[in-house]
Amino acid sequence: MNIYVGNLSYNCADNDLQTAFSAYGTVRTAQVVKDRETGRSRGFGFVEMDDQAEAEAAIRGLNGADLLGRALTVNQAKPPAERGERRSYGGGGGGGGYGGGGGGRRY
Repeated sequence: MNIYVGNLSYNCADNDLQTAFSAYGTVRTAQVVKDRETGRSRGFGFVEMDDQAEAEAAIRGLNGADLLGRALTVNQAKPPAERGERRSYGGGGGGGGYGGGGGGRRY
């Protein structure tokens, strides 16, 4: 199960997430999302746990819990389409040509 972790301290590192979630079971991956240009934390991350029961226990146990001075927001991560991301599949064509007629006034 992929778990979203929000409201992270900007000082939080991957191993801090790993440690917090490993109290509830086996953690496959723990990653704080960082800004590409600055390398600074963006304040959220993701944790993957294989066991559904352990993941649900971690969500219940850590949602609202304090980590490095911040109250965490923890829930099951949603796929991109469910998060409301807009996707663009190329440029939508404008109406070319010499369309339309009509409506002009005649004097």
